[in-house]
This record gives sequence, C-alpha cells and structure tokens, in this order.
Amino acid sequence: MLYKKWKPFYEKIVNDLSLNFKQDADAAFLLDSILENKEKIEIKGLENLIKNKEIVVFGAGHSLEKSIEHNRKKIDSSIKIVADGATSALIKNNIQPDIIVTDLDGFVPDQIKANSKGSIVLIHAHGNNIDSLEEYVEKFEGEIIGTTQINPSNFKNIYNFGGFTDGDRAVFLAEHFKAKKIFLMGFDFNGEIGKYSLPKNKDKKLKLKKLKWCRYLIDYLSNKNIYYL
Repeated sequence: MLYKKWKPFYEKIVNDLSLNFKQDADAAFLLDSILENKEKIEIKGLENLIKNKEIVVFGAGHSLEKSIEHNRKKIDSSIKIVADGATSALIKNNIQPDIIVTDLDGFVPDQIKANSKGSIVLIHAHGNNIDSLEEYVEKFEGEIIGTTQINPSNFKNIYNFGGFTDGDRAVFLAEHFKAKKIFLMGFDFNGEIGKYSLPKNKDKKLKLKKLKWCRYLIDYLSNKNIYYL
C-alpha cells in the first residue's frame, strides 16, 4: 500500500486513539538515524521472499499455540511472517521465522536471537516506543529494515507498507509484495489478550481498541487471498 492510500486510515487512527503525530515523527527520525550504519536488507530481497508465495502470518492471540500444533504441515511449507510477541511462540516450537514485524514490545531477546539466525526484522517506529528503539535496535546484528506509520518520503532507511498494529502490518506487508495466499494464525478478536502479547505490561482498554483497528484493517483487505486458520 502506498502512503497516499494509507494516509486516510492513519488520520482516523490518530483521532480515535489520540496519537501524537510529532512523537511519531520523532521516533521515525530516530530510527532512521540509528539504521544509517546497520545491515539492512534491500527491498527487492524482501519482495523476492514474499511475491507469489504462500505466507503464514502469526498473531499473538490466545489461539496461537493450538493453531501451530494443528497446522504444522502448512507452516513448514510456507514463508513465515510473525508479529512481535508471537516470535516467542515460534521459538518455543522450534520454528524459525522468515520475517518478524515488531514495535519491540514483545520479548525482544527472542527477536534478537531469531534475527541472529537469519530472520529479517522490520522494526517499527511510533511515538510510544522511542525508549525501546534507543535500547534495542543496536542489538540486532542481522538484516533489519525500518518502518513508520507516517509519510516515509522524508527518510532514507524507513518505509511504510500500510497497517497499524504488528499483526495487521504483517498482513499488509504480505499483500504489498503480492503474496499468492495469506494464512492467519493467532488472530483473535473476542476480547481476550494472548499471553504472547505480554498483557501484564499493557493497558487492556487501549489494547482492545487497537485490536479493533487490526480487525478493521484486515477486513479491508478481505477481498484478497486471506484465510484464517
């Protein structure tokens, strides 16, 4: 998704969640500067990994572990894109993610470990994770790429493929690079917060509002080849 198409969604989310655009911009400029001297994957490499492939996107919902158990054959034969905290569930089940989409509020050491073993990590900058960007980005030693929810044209190292939460950004990423089919695991919209989202560290009311946006944005793409498992 190009930014001009994403912008109306972002503006509605800013209003609904009372986000601070300046802080989003500050985070993006910070991440852009940190990434200047980091190992970054070329966009073409990301496209080659996804285009015309069957993709499994892993959310951090409470059904995740059961979905992994019941769909191992599909997982093994697909490109695996994991949303933030769900990385820990894959590691627990000896599954190496191909791509991790994160704003660094899951268990980051697992993401750093997966990155060192070959997972590409898309690190997202927004107004509420500036401290995490400062603490963790330099610790990633494998291929990474930066993302933002604002206009990416002012940055050299940051992109915007659409989406807001880690989960729906992972879906938008797969759609942006024209995945053949997208299968979703661990995407639950019934008011429960999965343990891999680290609910003790979250404002539940805000998290549930974000999950509503996650569902809305995935539903927007529902005419694509997207299937829940």
